[in-house]
Amino acid sequence: MFESSFNPQSLQAQQRREAMLARITQLRALEDRAAQTSARSKAVFDRRGQLLPRERVALLLDPAAPYLPLCSLAGFLQDTKDPEKSVPGGGMVAGIGFIAGVRCMVVASDSGIEAGAIQSRGLEKILRVQDIALQNRLPFVHLVESAGANLMKYKVEGFVHGGALFRNLARHSAAGLPVITVQHGSGTAGGAYMPGLSDVVIMVRGRSRAFLAGPPLLMAATGEVATEEELGGAEMHTGVSGLGEYLAEDDRAALGIARRVIASIRPELVEGLASTWARASILRQAQDERISARTGVVEPVLGQEELLALMPAHHREPVDMREVIARIVDGSELLEFKALFGAATLCVQARIHGHAVGIISNNGPIDVAGANKATHFIQWMCQLGHPIVYLQNTTGYMVGKDSEQGGMIKHGSKMIQAVTNATVPQITIQCGASFGAGNYGMCGRGYEPRFLFSWPQAKTAVMGGEQAARTMQIVAEAGMARKGITPDAAQMQAQFDQIVNVFESQADAFHTSGLVLDDGVIDPRDTRATLAFCLDTCAEAAAREPRRMQFGVARM
Repeated sequence: MFESSFNPQSLQAQQRREAMLARITQLRALEDRAAQTSARSKAVFDRRGQLLPRERVALLLDPAAPYLPLCSLAGFLQDTKDPEKSVPGGGMVAGIGFIAGVRCMVVASDSGIEAGAIQSRGLEKILRVQDIALQNRLPFVHLVESAGANLMKYKVEGFVHGGALFRNLARHSAAGLPVITVQHGSGTAGGAYMPGLSDVVIMVRGRSRAFLAGPPLLMAATGEVATEEELGGAEMHTGVSGLGEYLAEDDRAALGIARRVIASIRPELVEGLASTWARASILRQAQDERISARTGVVEPVLGQEELLALMPAHHREPVDMREVIARIVDGSELLEFKALFGAATLCVQARIHGHAVGIISNNGPIDVAGANKATHFIQWMCQLGHPIVYLQNTTGYMVGKDSEQGGMIKHGSKMIQAVTNATVPQITIQCGASFGAGNYGMCGRGYEPRFLFSWPQAKTAVMGGEQAARTMQIVAEAGMARKGITPDAAQMQAQFDQIVNVFESQADAFHTSGLVLDDGVIDPRDTRATLAFCLDTCAEAAAREPRRMQFGVARM
């Protein structure tokens, strides 16, 4: 077991704890802002006999089962630059949860806000969760009630890239992964292809609408006059066009049908053999039982509450990431790989909720020895078949004459090659600094980890703000010197401060999460539970054997 030298009662620890708690309070306030903004429409929903979007999700999911929300800050500061008014979420609620015992990706239009119109970064959010669902072999369940694109904020690139949403549905179905839509309200133009590209569609009498052109556009385009029900109502689509399979009387009944449909894909036994959806759960349960019988899945000996006090508010303060690892892994037991070689790069074998994993983290810049060690370790984990968890806390790869002459570029490139081509699931948590090519070598967003989450005080940038400002200052002063110009101290300081502010504001975890550069910001105390959920998801994906087809299920 790891022997901790951390003193959670020290003044420094208490200061770090207070700073982290303040950030978590901000995070929860932003998440609550989206829910509260949506809930302001409750009176309207009540009059229509409808449930609010978050009520729909809650009723769809199994009670008391684990749920992992995704990209909850998407769009933060993209709708407005005022952090006190920006509403995050991207116009939808998304996460992984259990429906009738089946682990599913669930996406719901947040129709309590702007009638469910896709907001800034909403497209990136749904494309990201579709990727997660496909990679982890999850059924995709969509609760639709959307005004579609906001024509007042129309951008041609959104229209063009939006086609990928429908392409992904077709790929999902062809991969043997069910796509199920509950049409709670309107789906117009491109939104009509959501049910059109689903395997099963459930509609609500008097509320569901799906048409390529609604009455106003139809009148403008052709002069034809038709009611919404005639064009795309629930009764028409379930009785005439065949777009819908099931007709429900209200939202609650529609969600009940959705649960029965999901339950039907996983009968416990079919002629003595478990279905592919049940089999994954059964295998995972059996694995848990074997692990518990052999080792007992034990909680970390060191308290997870202390994670609040470990990470400094600024990357210039050092932290021993072994202390973080020991508060995440089973029994706080670490097996450190090459402990004396490339010591600033940590490579550790451990278990997280019974899953054998490799963990890579940083106690400083990645030097030549550290890059070689990490490359070796990644290949070793691939040989063992163990998922790799990256706990990012690095200012990047080492620079300087000695590093360059020692081959830092080629050795760092070997590490990046190993990360790129690793054959096991990779999961990244950005705990502290994530600067420069260190972001790449530690499996940042560009390297497509299965999941990537950030801690509230994480920073992501090509370099630190002060380093960037100082670099530009040196370049500017050298240019002036060549021209015989004396730099104006006040002007140079103003430029320095401006560059620092630009870098620091963009590096902030809430800002990067708003750009959907991670899958969400999490409370450090939830890191172990989040990793356990993600590792379970990866394990189930490996156990599932979907029945692939040449094409997706075509609507008849």
